Amino acid sequence: MNRYETIFVMKPEVDEETIQSLIEKIKDIIEKKGSVENVDEWGKRKLAYEVKGYNEGYYVLLNFTAESSIPAELERFYKITEGIIRHIIVKEEE
Repeated sequence: MNRYETIFVMKPEVDEETIQSLIEKIKDIIEKKGSVENVDEWGKRKLAYEVKGYNEGYYVLLNFTAESSIPAELERFYKITEGIIRHIIVKEEE
């Protein structure tokens, strides 16, 4: 089991219900072969530069422990999900 951190940015116009739904789907993916340690919603923030025509986005940080196959699954989910405009997954050092 490895420790990871992921941050994803959603479109600023996404409603609260959709945000919670996306977070739950991501937690479900992780909990197949791991566990979520922390979910930190940063809320709407200005982006450092324009991404896909947006100047701000809704940020969410998740810390989790999982098998090495989970980051690839998350990556696939992020790419096919409409509301997510940017993401990153980082393996934390021991």
